[in-house]
Amino acid sequence: MSFILVMIGGFFGSIFRYYISLKTTKKWLGTWIANISGSLLLAILFKLHVSAQIPEWTWPLLGIGFCGSYTTFSTFGNETLQFLLAKKYFAASGYVMLSLASSLLVVYITVH
Repeated sequence: MSFILVMIGGFFGSIFRYYISLKTTKKWLGTWIANISGSLLLAILFKLHVSAQIPEWTWPLLGIGFCGSYTTFSTFGNETLQFLLAKKYFAASGYVMLSLASSLLVVYITVH
């Protein structure tokens, strides 16, 4: 049953991620929005899951499936590499630092 829940969550997470990329004018912005909002959602779900405030089936569906496909480290890596190849070193380093700091901050605020 867990495989089916992960599959369903992944299906919708990937579609939602693609939708955000279509709605943003800069590709990196869509990735950043998805990764930050996905980190926030995952932190909320994790907190609810470990405290048994949500049904057990919601973790594989939303935490693993949806958030796993909605957030994307590979796209983040590719977009950072594109900045570097274009010799936009400041943009690349800013993108990496802002992405990591923002993700960690929303998770920290959420779980504490």
